[in-house]
Amino acid sequence: MPNNRLSPRSRRIIYGAIVLLVAAGVWFFSRPRAKMNRWGPNPSWAGKGDEPAMPVRVVVAERRDLPVHLKAIGTVMPLNTVTVRSRVDGQLLRVTFEEGQRVEQGALLAEIDPEPYRIQLAQAVGQQGQNQAQWETAKADLRRLEQLYEKKLVTNQEMDAQKSLVHEREGVVAADQARVDQARLQLAYTRIEAPIRGRIGLRHVDAGNLVRVGDSGGLFVITETQPIAIQFTVPEVDLQKVVEPLRAGERLVVEAWDRNEKGLLATGVLKTVDNQIDLATGTLRLKAEFANEDERLFPNQFVNVRVRVRTLPDVLVIPAAAVQFGSRGTYVYIVNDKSKATIREVVLGAGDGTSQAIASGLAPGDAVVLEGIDRLREGRGVLVVKDPPAGSARK
Repeated sequence: MPNNRLSPRSRRIIYGAIVLLVAAGVWFFSRPRAKMNRWGPNPSWAGKGDEPAMPVRVVVAERRDLPVHLKAIGTVMPLNTVTVRSRVDGQLLRVTFEEGQRVEQGALLAEIDPEPYRIQLAQAVGQQGQNQAQWETAKADLRRLEQLYEKKLVTNQEMDAQKSLVHEREGVVAADQARVDQARLQLAYTRIEAPIRGRIGLRHVDAGNLVRVGDSGGLFVITETQPIAIQFTVPEVDLQKVVEPLRAGERLVVEAWDRNEKGLLATGVLKTVDNQIDLATGTLRLKAEFANEDERLFPNQFVNVRVRVRTLPDVLVIPAAAVQFGSRGTYVYIVNDKSKATIREVVLGAGDGTSQAIASGLAPGDAVVLEGIDRLREGRGVLVVKDPPAGSARK
């Protein structure tokens, strides 16, 4: 059999090659290398312990008055909503309004065919005239009988009978007057007028149709939109923040914002609170009133509500987004005079979700980091990015 064992000389060569490879690997991995940035190697940082400056955006802590708000979701509600129905039966002759039009109280909106009711009024007036004449005749007869009664020419029974006849005719005339008034009222109901001032909706019936008193849908709906109300709820725990200043006679300002809380729609005042807390939700209903002169608030619209319950005078304020929460408590990052990020522990005061009052830990003029916080740590260099001037266009 052939001999597969290596000679001593061959083994020495192989072992020497292995030693050289190990030494080369140790040298390669232990030599200094250039640091990497996000785009590749940066030779200027080779052999240095510094990190690249982190771009951040800062705000300056300032002293000012801070309005404290309660936030809620509300529904816009008209102060009055009226479904206009016909109070008499008949054919709808004409409609005098345009859908969506603003109307004043008392304005003519539609007209029912008045001819049948004019005829009824004429009949009632004629019947009243006939009975009036009979009443006058009975009174004249009574006067003649009274003269004969003084001469003892008629009996007491005849006098009593004539007096009863006069009273009977008087009652008939009074009933006739009521029928005349009823007929005149029915004729007036053929003119349908606006019961309130507001904006009219889409009509439910067109001219030419027969309308009846019992029609459930009505002819159209009028909603009062100037002024208008917003109904919203606040939690039970915030009840005293609202009730106490309201009972003290303070005017609580209420702001209505759009769904994204980017645009202020209207400003109004808190008018009233409900008389009981909802047991199912633990909330209390409130209602605010808005002038709504530009009609930016629309019935049944959902809005974000902010109730200004108080104003803190001359407090140190920063944006709420700059405050961080961790195991060490609440803190912020500030930029020192060496352009380094520094952690500053702070004690929070009142806030409204957008702005935050700082009770201690900061001083007016401190540069607080607002954007770029996620990659910061104590002592890291920062590059403050300034906001572009308002109205400048990007090139």
